[in-house]
Amino acid sequence: MYENSIINNCPKFSVLMSLYYKENPKYLRQCLESLLSQTIQASEWVIVKDGPLTDELEEVLRYYDNHYPNLIKYVIFERNQGLGLALRAGVEACTYDLIARMDTDDVCVAKRFEVQINEFIKDSELDICGSYIKEFDGNINNIISQRKVPLSNIEIIKYQKKRSAFNHVTVMFKKEAVVDSGNYENCLLMEDDMLWVRMILNKCKMKNIDDYLVLVRVGSDMFQRRGGIKYFCKFKNARKKIYKLKFINIFNYYYVNIIQLVICLIPVNIRKYIFIKYLRKEV
Repeated sequence: MYENSIINNCPKFSVLMSLYYKENPKYLRQCLESLLSQTIQASEWVIVKDGPLTDELEEVLRYYDNHYPNLIKYVIFERNQGLGLALRAGVEACTYDLIARMDTDDVCVAKRFEVQINEFIKDSELDICGSYIKEFDGNINNIISQRKVPLSNIEIIKYQKKRSAFNHVTVMFKKEAVVDSGNYENCLLMEDDMLWVRMILNKCKMKNIDDYLVLVRVGSDMFQRRGGIKYFCKFKNARKKIYKLKFINIFNYYYVNIIQLVICLIPVNIRKYIFIKYLRKEV
């Protein structure tokens, strides 16, 4: 389905995605089909090719270029730059002030953009809007966990001092607000958190919607990746940047780092249990 907006005077908006060679072509197609199934259609998709892609991924992109001409705008890097710099360039390339983030292996529910656009129409001062997520493993119907996030601006600011107050893949934001806050930057593991912190410090107005608007693909490797000393060192470096911005105090810096260190060092099966049982519970 590819049709016009069902909201009168609906503002035009972009969808921003970053793609690199390790992505699965099947998952990419599923993601793009979920965008075409939206009750409100984006005016453009901005896809950042973060380094050379496989022939299979290029074939998927050619299909959508042929069937939906002028829908996709590409930003092309000859070498992989990492998510932060890829999204930074993508934001700059977006034509419209409203930008919806999306990952190329996840799935939007059909009403996602309609719900978020309505929030921006109701509140002209709103700068960023996210939502809850459901996480699935393999089959889209195999929901294994969910992540709720704080809803109000005040709750978001408080929560962001401990953990990410947004599910990155769900956010829709104003380009002007993001650029004025410094845009994305190269900060491994926490490209999104660094942006949220700088938006908070820049007095941006924020909210989350108490609904599940994106289905996020996870797997056992996700819990493997979130462990080990290398992961912890990257996490600690990112938290140090947040501390230097004076968003958190020294106690918060060490307290969160100690908890993260413990999580990184425990066995994978225990880490998975903690994530699903405690870190995905309602805030």
